[in-house]
Amino acid sequence: MADTPKPTDIKLHQKSRILEVTFDDDRHFALPCEYLRVYSPSAEVRGHGPGQEVLQIGKEAVNIDAIEPVGTYAVVFRFDDGHDTGIYSWDTLYDLGKNKSQYWSEYLKRLAQAGHHRKAQPYDDSMIDA
Repeated sequence: MADTPKPTDIKLHQKSRILEVTFDDDRHFALPCEYLRVYSPSAEVRGHGPGQEVLQIGKEAVNIDAIEPVGTYAVVFRFDDGHDTGIYSWDTLYDLGKNKSQYWSEYLKRLAQAGHHRKAQPYDDSMIDA
């Protein structure tokens, strides 16, 4: 959307596996790499239509190796598990930040329904390292 806020700062904390994004509307989000990976906008994760989503399992320790700009409207994250096909537009990043609590809860519920138990504790924004 043309009126979606734009990032003014994107900072990766590899030790805690947290991406901090600040937008020009002064909203600030701390997004775990696992969260970004399991909600990748790629066809591999989202499928090619409604109902084709693929639940991502075992991504608790995933990290981002590189962040590459895509024009002036998006970034690509190069994850250390080899995933690098999702283009995260500013709309997508803002939506993931704004709805993190809801989306994270839905992801944990889907994992439980699939019989998977996460190996790591749920993320907390206080995990951001300096």
